[in-house]
Amino acid sequence: MKNFKIYIIGLLCLMMIAGCTSDFDEINVSNQGFTTDEVSAKFFLTSAQVPLYAPNRFFYWRAHLIHSDRFAGHMAFPNTTFYGSDGVAYDFNGGWSDVAYNWLADYFGTVKSFADLTAPGGDFENQGMFAMSLIMKGLYYQLYTDTYGMVPFSEAGVEGILTPVYDEQADIYKGVIADLDNAMSLIGDETRTGVGVDDAGSNDIYCGGDLQQWKRLANTLKLRIGMRALGAPGDDFAESAISSALSQPLLDDASGSVTMIKDFVISEWASSSYGDVWHDFGGRLTAITLSNTLINVMNDNNDPRLSVYAKPAVGGEFTFEDTGSDANFQDRINFLINTFDNSGVSYTVNTTGTTTTFNVDGGQYIGQPIRANGDTFGFMVLEMFSTPSDFVIQPRGQQVDAYPEIILSSAESYFLQAEAAVRGIGNGDAQALMASGVREAMKLWNVSAGEIDAYIASASLADINTGSMDEKLEKLALQRWIASFTDGYEAWAVVRKTGYPTNLAAGVSDQVIFEFGTLNGDYPQRMRYGGNAQANPNYDAAVSMQGPDLQSTKLWFAQ
Repeated sequence: MKNFKIYIIGLLCLMMIAGCTSDFDEINVSNQGFTTDEVSAKFFLTSAQVPLYAPNRFFYWRAHLIHSDRFAGHMAFPNTTFYGSDGVAYDFNGGWSDVAYNWLADYFGTVKSFADLTAPGGDFENQGMFAMSLIMKGLYYQLYTDTYGMVPFSEAGVEGILTPVYDEQADIYKGVIADLDNAMSLIGDETRTGVGVDDAGSNDIYCGGDLQQWKRLANTLKLRIGMRALGAPGDDFAESAISSALSQPLLDDASGSVTMIKDFVISEWASSSYGDVWHDFGGRLTAITLSNTLINVMNDNNDPRLSVYAKPAVGGEFTFEDTGSDANFQDRINFLINTFDNSGVSYTVNTTGTTTTFNVDGGQYIGQPIRANGDTFGFMVLEMFSTPSDFVIQPRGQQVDAYPEIILSSAESYFLQAEAAVRGIGNGDAQALMASGVREAMKLWNVSAGEIDAYIASASLADINTGSMDEKLEKLALQRWIASFTDGYEAWAVVRKTGYPTNLAAGVSDQVIFEFGTLNGDYPQRMRYGGNAQANPNYDAAVSMQGPDLQSTKLWFAQ
C-alpha cells in the first residue's frame, strides 16, 4: 500500500483553507488516519481551479482591475480614487505589473501538481481527472501566452530543467491543441471520473464532475485558439483545428456555459471579487465606473444587459472653477461637453465668469471616457457616471447569486462558429449562430426570454443577414466583447485580435486630455514580463525573437 502521509497533511491544509467546501465533510477522520477508499485527487481539484479565475484580493485587484478590465475598455477609475489618473497601467508600473505576472507564472505549479497526482502512475491515478488537468493546463496557457506571448511551455516542469526555454506562441497553441485532443480522447464516452470518493462531483466547480461537459469545454477552447491563430503570420494549423472542432460537440444551449460560482463566504485572501476591492475602501477610494465605449454601444442597441451590468449615474450639480492655473481648462470642459453630447446625456451647462456648472439628470446610464490624464482626472466625477451593478460588486458575507466567473461560455462558442461561417469555414448558418450566441450571452445575466427575443429582432448589432464581411465580423467582435464583461483578459484579446471596438484599438492622440503613458498613446498589446522572468537566461532570446519587452509589442496572434 502506498504511503499517503504527505497527502494527508496536504488534505488537512486544504480543509483549513477551503472549509466552506461541503465535500470535505465526506472525509472521516479517525484515530487510525485515512484509508485508501477515503482519499482522492478530487480533494485537490477545487484548490487547483479557483486561483486561475478568482485569485486572492492581492492578485485580483492588480491583475484584473488595474490591468485587464481597463485594457479591455470595460472599466475606468473616477476622480475619487487614489490612483491620480485613469492612466494607471497605461503608464507602466513595475510593482503592479510584476504582481500580475507572478500570479500567472506561479499558477503553472498548481496545475502541474494536480496533473502529477492524477497521471498514469501518479499517487491518485485517475484518467478522467488527468484529462481535466490537461484541459485546465490549456485554459491556463491560452491566457498566459495571450498576455505575454512567448513563455516556457515545452520544457516547463520538466525534471532537471530549471531554466526552460521560451516557446513561440504558435508552438504553444499547437501544444495546447495536442493536449486538448489527448484529453478528449481520454474522456471518450465516459461521464464521471469514478464512483464514490473517486467521483469529482461538486469538488469540480467548473463542470460538476460531468466529463462530457469537460469534453465540450476542451473542444470549444480548441475552436477559440484556432480562430485566434487564424491569419497570423505563418499560421499552418488554425483552419484544420477549426474544422476539427466544428465536427465535434461544442458548448451550446443544451450544455450551457462553463462558469465558476463566486464564493462570497470564504476569505477574500483565498478567493476575491470586485466587491472586495469596492467595499473594503468605502466605495470611493477604489471606485469603478463603466466606460463610455461599453455604455454607448449598449445604449445605442437597447441592450437589456445594461441594467444588470451597471447602475444609472447619480447625477447632480457639478461645478468647475477656472483658477487660471490650467491653460487647457476650457479644453477639458469642451471634452466633457462632447462626451455628454455624443452619449445623448440629458444635462445643462452654464458658465458665469470663471465658473462652469453642469447639471446632469440622475437615472441615466452614462459611461466614463477611459485614459483621462492627471489634469483631466478632476473632471471625471464619480457621480456623473454609471458604476457596476450590485450584482457585480456584491459584498462578502453571505452566499448569493452574483456575476458569473466565466471560464468559457456557450455564447462565445456560437459567436466563434458564426465567425467561421462568415469566413467560409464550415457550413453553419451565421445569422442563426449569432442569434444563439446573443441568447446564451444574455442568459448568463438572467435576462428574460422576452427581452432577449426583442433585442434579437430589433438590434442592428445582432443582425448579420446583410452587409460586407467586415461589417459582419465587426458585429460579431462587438458581441463577444460585450459578452466578456467581467472577463477582462478575454475581452482585451478580442480587441487586439479584431481591432474592435475601433476607438479602443486606435489608442489615444490628444495628450491634453488623455494619458499617453509609456505606451505613447498606443493601445496595450501585451503585459511586460515580471522581474523574475529576467532571471531566466533564456529571457534575452525570447525578447530578441518576439520584440522588446514593452506593452506596445504586438503578439503573434494579433499581427
